[in-house]
Amino acid sequence: MLKQVADGVLVHESEFCQSNAVVVQGRGGVLLVDAGVLGDELACLADDLAGQTIEVGFSTHPHWDHLLWHPALGRAPRYATARCADTARDRLSGGIDARRFGIPDEVPLDLLGQVTGLPAEATRLPWDGVEVRIIEHRAHAPGHAALLIAERGVLVAGDMLSDVLIPMLDLTGPADPIDDHLAALALFDAVAGDVEVVIPGHGSVAGGDEIRARIDHDRAYLHALRDGHDPGDPRIGPSAKEGWEWVTGVHDRQLQRLSSA
Repeated sequence: MLKQVADGVLVHESEFCQSNAVVVQGRGGVLLVDAGVLGDELACLADDLAGQTIEVGFSTHPHWDHLLWHPALGRAPRYATARCADTARDRLSGGIDARRFGIPDEVPLDLLGQVTGLPAEATRLPWDGVEVRIIEHRAHAPGHAALLIAERGVLVAGDMLSDVLIPMLDLTGPADPIDDHLAALALFDAVAGDVEVVIPGHGSVAGGDEIRARIDHDRAYLHALRDGHDPGDPRIGPSAKEGWEWVTGVHDRQLQRLSSA
């Protein structure tokens, strides 16, 4: 079920990892960001949007749970940054091992990753609706982008600024993944004055003072990770939210990889 979080902006939260699909209403149709996860949810989303044209889709980054689509959603062009689209194409060129990636059986994979890369210099999403600014960065995954909808006071953050997930570094290539993540947070800091609502890829929607608090929490975690200190982060350890205990394992692996680098 869609829940309105700002004027003309609605969110559907999946049962899978509290994943957030975002709908932005435009003049002649809607923008659908990170549409998915489970098949029945995607079909329900299509039903909820019945009578409205899905004008364009967008994937914030090239992880499988952000690259999904469903035939009932129609044939709208699906965009991503150029680097995200290239990465998705490369990773999916030999197919995907659903079991290896822990993908539930209920996830429809037929339309996985069929996104078109926008020009590398693109800073605005091409659609007939409110201006949507693309904020590309190198944190978490290649070609990751947040979307700023300043007129609605909304930042769609992708897999950033979550209340249940710590900053999850891309340890597959960048020379300094912590610096990349800190640079992305600086970009969010720069636009925070225009933002009243943050929608993370996973977790609860944030508003008001909580927006800057999430930026500060992620920055503090990254500094502690770099320095090898206990981050004292409520998202890991005994204070982790029920069902999210596995995030502590992510932290342990990140700490181990960085300490051995």
